Amino acid sequence: MARDTGPTDRISRRFGVALFGPSKALERRPYPPGQHGARGARRKKSDYSVALGEKQKLRFQYGVMEKQFRRYFAEAQRVRGITGDHLVQLLETRLDNVCYRLGLGVTRRGARQLVGHGHILVNGRRVDVPSFRVRPGDVISVHENTRSVQLANRAIDQTSARPVMDWLSFDKDKLTGVLNRVPEAEEIDTMVNVSLVVELYSR
Repeated sequence: MARDTGPTDRISRRFGVALFGPSKALERRPYPPGQHGARGARRKKSDYSVALGEKQKLRFQYGVMEKQFRRYFAEAQRVRGITGDHLVQLLETRLDNVCYRLGLGVTRRGARQLVGHGHILVNGRRVDVPSFRVRPGDVISVHENTRSVQLANRAIDQTSARPVMDWLSFDKDKLTGVLNRVPEAEEIDTMVNVSLVVELYSR
């Protein structure tokens, strides 16, 4: 299964946003990587370059490869309504992202690894596909073996200060969460101008 394993700090510096969580590298050097350093950030960008950057930010944030991202966009276009809203909702209801939102992963990459290694159950059945789409009413739980429980509890301790989203419910004692509903677009902070992404693919 293809996945992006590039350096997260370098990507965050490139876009000037902590896409993968708090970044000390971004705090120390708040300018793009490369030999031009801070001077490179002052160059004027074309409209296409800005829109492409927004698309890449969204793709990197959710850990989705280009081909898969195009499939999500095509699916979002087929649904009646605002394409950008549907696109973000599709990304948010991926199993790895739901686990991240529940606090079972410190980062989305960590949550993806937890899913990929078979530590997560959906409605009592093991699911090891990070892109699995969670539906409203689905119950996400941690496998009962000792290793799975230890990993989940460690992540929960590290994410205790991060609130669980309103569209989710989570029982820390039972390590069980439920997707109550599909989130509204305004509830999701993607740090991205999604309308520019839609314009980019609509050209």
